[in-house]
Amino acid sequence: MVFKSSLFLLIFCFLGSAFGAHRHVQNLNPNASSLLTGIEIPNHPSFNGISDSSSSDCDFTTPENTEISNGREAGGGEFDVSKSSVKLHLKHRSPGQTPMPAKESLFHSAASDVTRIQTLHKRILEKKIRNTVTEPKKHGESTAVKLKAAVEEAPAVVESYAGKLMGTLKSGVTLGSGEYFMDVFMGTPPKHFSLILDTGSDLNWIQCTPCHDCFEQTGPHYDPKESSSYRNISCHDSRCSLVSSPEPPRPCKANDESQACPYFYWYGDSSNTTGDFATETFTVNLTTNVDGHKQQHQEVQVNNVMFGCGHWNRGLFQGAAGLLGLGRGPLSFASQLQSLYGHSFSYCLVDRDSNSSVSSKLIFGEDKGLVNNPQLNFTSLIGGKEAPVDVFYYAHIKSVLVGGETLDIPEHTWDLTADGFGGTIIDSGTTLSYFADPAYNIIKKAFMEKVKNYPLVTDFPILEPCYNVSGIPDYKKDFPSFGILFNDGAVWNFPIENYFIKLEPEEIVCLAVLGTPRSALSIIGNYQQQNFHIMYDTKRSRLGYAPTRCADV
Repeated sequence: MVFKSSLFLLIFCFLGSAFGAHRHVQNLNPNASSLLTGIEIPNHPSFNGISDSSSSDCDFTTPENTEISNGREAGGGEFDVSKSSVKLHLKHRSPGQTPMPAKESLFHSAASDVTRIQTLHKRILEKKIRNTVTEPKKHGESTAVKLKAAVEEAPAVVESYAGKLMGTLKSGVTLGSGEYFMDVFMGTPPKHFSLILDTGSDLNWIQCTPCHDCFEQTGPHYDPKESSSYRNISCHDSRCSLVSSPEPPRPCKANDESQACPYFYWYGDSSNTTGDFATETFTVNLTTNVDGHKQQHQEVQVNNVMFGCGHWNRGLFQGAAGLLGLGRGPLSFASQLQSLYGHSFSYCLVDRDSNSSVSSKLIFGEDKGLVNNPQLNFTSLIGGKEAPVDVFYYAHIKSVLVGGETLDIPEHTWDLTADGFGGTIIDSGTTLSYFADPAYNIIKKAFMEKVKNYPLVTDFPILEPCYNVSGIPDYKKDFPSFGILFNDGAVWNFPIENYFIKLEPEEIVCLAVLGTPRSALSIIGNYQQQNFHIMYDTKRSRLGYAPTRCADV
């Protein structure tokens, strides 16, 4: 009962913080090295308690031998595999780390999810407000035109390669986080950093020295002075219009081309980052084909990647050095690498409770193993004017299936409204799955009606229904199936491990789905995505998914 009371207290605090969050900004010290607006945050007590990154567990692994050729999609369409592709390993946890107990991990993940949902919802509101405000036009040119021009004028990253890039992801379970982390190498010479993978945002950013107010991270901060390839983006550069400026905005001096472009990125709650908008070289591991079937391993430098060098950062980033954005916006890592790897990327997340030596994968470019998987299915992504926030990946759900039966959920429950509310997003940064409350209540009721002969646990916090399965090793066969029916007819069926979470040593299983009572937004989180190879194909505006033993990818 102590755990239950503490959990509800923390969730309540998170809700209060999320709904009442505000930002506090002040003018910078005139001696500061960059023109920014500082965020007033107390110094973190463990700011100096950093560890050497030389003991990091990051690595690159040559993927399984494959031959790049034209594949075929379901329905007879051709895949374009002429672009290179890159596969990155996503490690589950560092070897030797003891996994956090399931109940405690659930406790932290649910609290983070509460904050995350409010973040996503507030960003939708911000986008709506921004779209309703008509900004002054200069010589008849709209803001949208200027943004488009800024993207087109950005330097090309690198020429196209014929190969595959694979990188490592690791789970944040041991840190009490439901997020996944990616090992990246930045700067010249390249240095290793661990960034949170986030399909719900587009800005890439990292904590930088001098770090005036920063959260605790594992390993040292990135120091731009130690990299010969770091370049500040000038406030006169058209790319500066791609980011929001801190408040109050600082004037860009007419005769000072060296004046840095300041940025401010707010995640809707107390999490935010402020710093200099810049470019840097990222080093990736490329596997290219030789003589049609042999593979050659080489490092490739990706130049002029836009990112935020954060000097004031706060939030629940759980030991990471920053964030790697994979959203649909022009600033995301995936969008910036399109000239190199094409318009698709994918990832395959291993079971969160798997052995620490097993890694998840993040792949830039089309992966032949996925393309040729006979179980690969697609559903359409909602884009363009239909999507209220151009960063999110929206899909259109029609209903949900429990035990093979389509539930009678009013279809308007899933609608994405013209004013930007509702809809369903696929999000790597949210742990559990969340459905709009009317749908969630029907789903919960269906499971409670279909699960028989197992004692219902009514006093477990957060999740319901929960069942006592002690002494019954083959309980899974008695639980109904679960799937999502999309508006275009596609169906995504899940194994029981993806929608029921087992808590040890209590031997209790709980439905790993919750409702969003204060928002009509629905979210398919990373817990439900485990052991599926997920493809984001922005060129064809579709989401692909195939059941896969991700440890073997």
